[in-house]
Amino acid sequence: MRILIFLMMACGAVGAETTAADLLERKVLERIAKLDASLDGVLGVAAIDLTTGREIAYHADVVFPTASTIKVPIMIQLFRAVRAGELKVTDSVPVTVAELVPDSPVVEKAAREKGRITVRELLEAMIQISDNTATNKLIEKLGMAKVNRAMDEMGFLQTRLRRRMIDIAAAIRNEENVTTPLEMARIAAMIYHGKAVDAEASREMLAVMTPTKADVREVVPDAIRVASKPGWLDGVKCEVAVVFLEKRPFVVSVYSTYLAGDPNPIGDVTRVLLDYFERLGGANKYGRGL
Repeated sequence: MRILIFLMMACGAVGAETTAADLLERKVLERIAKLDASLDGVLGVAAIDLTTGREIAYHADVVFPTASTIKVPIMIQLFRAVRAGELKVTDSVPVTVAELVPDSPVVEKAAREKGRITVRELLEAMIQISDNTATNKLIEKLGMAKVNRAMDEMGFLQTRLRRRMIDIAAAIRNEENVTTPLEMARIAAMIYHGKAVDAEASREMLAVMTPTKADVREVVPDAIRVASKPGWLDGVKCEVAVVFLEKRPFVVSVYSTYLAGDPNPIGDVTRVLLDYFERLGGANKYGRGL
């Protein structure tokens, strides 16, 4: 269930059916709005309560550049292709030094030492360290159109893979990889619930995402599992993550762009949401601590 909170509501308009949980959610959105107001750039946030399905949305339908978070839809199409028998994760793929683009340490090592790499190694490199040549090799293997078709079939019409990694000419032409905070949050929720491909594929995808180190992982206590994919470009910082909070697991999806200097709102937004879901998990429906 999605609730849109408008500024006039946040200022005190309370209806007969308003609950204490609604009031708490409004305060969360007010805190996010304050972070946005202090940010030298623009911000969109979505969060999903994985227990109830309730969504928190702040500028969450705005289209943002994905940076490397577009690699999550690519991963989904990879598992769809595996299930369709089009390839295997054990397949070996040729790689050459001529194909290398910046930030590709895993593929560069494979190209120089063996000239080959497996599909699973490409997947892990793409997600865990954001290896850009690994991503390009998987786009080549899967087909850009099939990634977008998968998003269409899942209902994510604003999430689009439009260019390969480090294609500056395409970016200049505004052929940017894009999504909305809410679509990417829903994609992550589908993975969590085993609905992106199937339950086994979801377990594998979350396992691949778990070793990733990024801003959400830095904020969440070490004892709590986090499966995430961050992204950054000039003027852009974003991340989508599943936080396996014991009593109230949730998805956080933070997108920011037009950033001046080097601000990064992801950690601060995550702190606000972690506090919120910890309170929900530690109380009954009326807010009494348990």
